[in-house]
Amino acid sequence: MALNFIKHTWQKVVLISLLSLAALVLLAAFIINWYWSPILEGKVKTAVTEGTDGLYKIDFANADLNILKGEIIIYDIHFRPDTAVYNRQKKQKTAPNNLTELRVKRLVLSHIHPFKLYFKKILDFDQITLSAPQIRVSYQKNQVKDTTIIPRTPWQKISNSLKSAHVGRILLNDIQFRYDDYSGKELATSHLKDMDVRADDLLIDSATQTDRSRLFYCRDIITHLRNYKGRTSDGAYTYTVNSLKLSTRTSQLNAVGMDITPDKNYYAKSKKDRFIIHLDSLQLNHFDFLAYQKYKSFSGSSLILTKGSLNVFKNPNKSKIYKDKIKSFPHVALYNAGVDVKVDTILIKHVDIIYGELNKKSGKSGAISFNNTSGQILNVTTNKIALQNNNISTADLTTYFLNKGRLDIHFSFNLTDKLASYTYKGKLGAMNLRDINSVTMPLAMVKVTSGKLKEFTFNIKGNSRVSNGRVQLLYNDLNVKLLKADTVQKTLKRKTIASLYVNVFIVKDNNPDAPGDTPRLANVVYKRPIDSPFWGTAWKTLLAGIKPNVGLTEKAEQATAELTKKNLAEKLDRKARKAERIKKRAERKRLRQLKEAQEAKEKAAE
Repeated sequence: MALNFIKHTWQKVVLISLLSLAALVLLAAFIINWYWSPILEGKVKTAVTEGTDGLYKIDFANADLNILKGEIIIYDIHFRPDTAVYNRQKKQKTAPNNLTELRVKRLVLSHIHPFKLYFKKILDFDQITLSAPQIRVSYQKNQVKDTTIIPRTPWQKISNSLKSAHVGRILLNDIQFRYDDYSGKELATSHLKDMDVRADDLLIDSATQTDRSRLFYCRDIITHLRNYKGRTSDGAYTYTVNSLKLSTRTSQLNAVGMDITPDKNYYAKSKKDRFIIHLDSLQLNHFDFLAYQKYKSFSGSSLILTKGSLNVFKNPNKSKIYKDKIKSFPHVALYNAGVDVKVDTILIKHVDIIYGELNKKSGKSGAISFNNTSGQILNVTTNKIALQNNNISTADLTTYFLNKGRLDIHFSFNLTDKLASYTYKGKLGAMNLRDINSVTMPLAMVKVTSGKLKEFTFNIKGNSRVSNGRVQLLYNDLNVKLLKADTVQKTLKRKTIASLYVNVFIVKDNNPDAPGDTPRLANVVYKRPIDSPFWGTAWKTLLAGIKPNVGLTEKAEQATAELTKKNLAEKLDRKARKAERIKKRAERKRLRQLKEAQEAKEKAAE
């Protein structure tokens, strides 16, 4: 009954033919699947061994080929180094710096072309997918530069068994990545999750073996890391990155949402100054990933830092340690990092820099800010060859002091000088000097009641021993109040006599004193104490020039010190006389009470 619709002989013939053909196809597919699986397994293992000169082996439980789907599934893969071969290469000084181990439960090769492999010796897949692979990379610094021996290319290694190998796309999703760095004194381990890798157009043949536009024979490798979080080795800081993306085709590394924050109990763990860093985005162009992967060399044409902040707060519990702080100099710190760095240009766009501290005398906190900082730093390098060509790093920055006055500043650093020589010069534009009270009141206990800055210029040359140069401060109508802490009200109050003395006898109202007069100019020589850090030295050098500009000469400082000493002596004398008066009053009261008691006793006796 089911075949009643077949009424003609030709229909029966066609149906039988189609069924027979389908049966033959299914039978052929089964035979091919059964026949090809062991061939495929052998081909893969041979290709890995030959392609790595025996350094790596690959094992897997089994491989299934589905000819109808055009798909191969390989189970329980373990790609691992042969330690005997690696140790032999180490003795021969030919071992690579990186060793990789891969474990994956299931690998899918889609849209295969088996007849190309069998008849033409061409390995061709449209896509390879590895789900949740576990990757472990171990780094040891066996090589510091490329060997002069030209090794055989992967194509030369597989050319006996294959003419070419091609994969349209390779996908690795939800990677668990572990990186062990044995190059330091102690093992440093990093763990990464939420990472995806996509490799496009992998092609190994006679043409691509010399194609420098490809990395690892791929047209592009894109790595995307999300929600990365870690802690520094001392546990003092947590660092996070919302998104990190690298493309080898564009040689561009992009990071979005970077933060470094201190632990809540930071000051209990560290005696160092605390800092907080935020960056909206970071972009490194022409990043040499291969050099970084092989030798930890960090190289790029430009590094762009966009919209962020650097907050530094001086540790109030810091104990004074008398040791040379030359390591705080930027170019010395770069050298001491121990990393081969070569970045042609660092571009800074709209970054706020804030330094704060607590003045224990005033009991108040204050902060100096340089807002909306932008500019460029050139030739940031520790690379020996690059330093032979140019050993000077320069920085040109524009910022807004306390978000008010525009400051243009130029730095230069000699990257090879043993004395760590440097220069800096700049110009701060017009601003109302009362705007600096947010800094001077809590930190210096000085209040500016009036004053207009016209221009502040400086030109300093220095090294780890001494700084010298010129400083000039042009202003009008300067008047200040000296303050002291009121411990009862927890505020700052005016030191009336001292303020009057300073304004009348020391501080100059104007520079120049009168229109047409020659402005005061300070020639500065500042010998650096060895325990003075770079930025502290720079500030003290400028301060040494600011003081004579406003009239605070060495003689005036001595007079101020004598006045302070005199006031202190008078204050102590007043306290002593007051204490004596209180003592006498108490004695008179005691005698009076005794007399009254005696009189009362005599009266009672009558």
